[in-house]
Amino acid sequence: MAIETATFGAGCFWGVEVAFRNVKGVKNALVGYLGGDFVNPSYQDVCTGTTGHAEVVQVEFNPEEVSYDDLLNVFWDSHDPTTLNRQGPDRGTQYRSAIFFHSESQKETARQSLESVDQSGKFKNPIVTEITPASTFYKAEEYHQRYLEKRGLATCHI
Repeated sequence: MAIETATFGAGCFWGVEVAFRNVKGVKNALVGYLGGDFVNPSYQDVCTGTTGHAEVVQVEFNPEEVSYDDLLNVFWDSHDPTTLNRQGPDRGTQYRSAIFFHSESQKETARQSLESVDQSGKFKNPIVTEITPASTFYKAEEYHQRYLEKRGLATCHI
């Protein structure tokens, strides 16, 4: 069984992590930071909005059980990809909508998926999701991992 990696930024990572953990074929989902130029950032660093990092969920999945296309569908359904650097009350580049690809195949699939969703009329406004190569993933502090699960919450939208 060859495990693959997919990485998505869709606003605050707590709820997005839960969405991916609930997908059959996902073996692990870690929250962290990716896409910036600051080495080994902390949550406090990323919250300043000056590191260039996005809050992300890095998903390890078995492609024989769940396709990358299926993960992209979870991504589109778990946030509003039409708001630039914002999800709900959270504002800043760390909350941007982003797909970080790990292969040329993922890049092409992500672009096709974005085009398809954008043209579908699912969203009233144009999609602003960035599609960029994955760079160094920095795992978030342990208290952020499975944050909602540890608190007995299904969502952070209360």
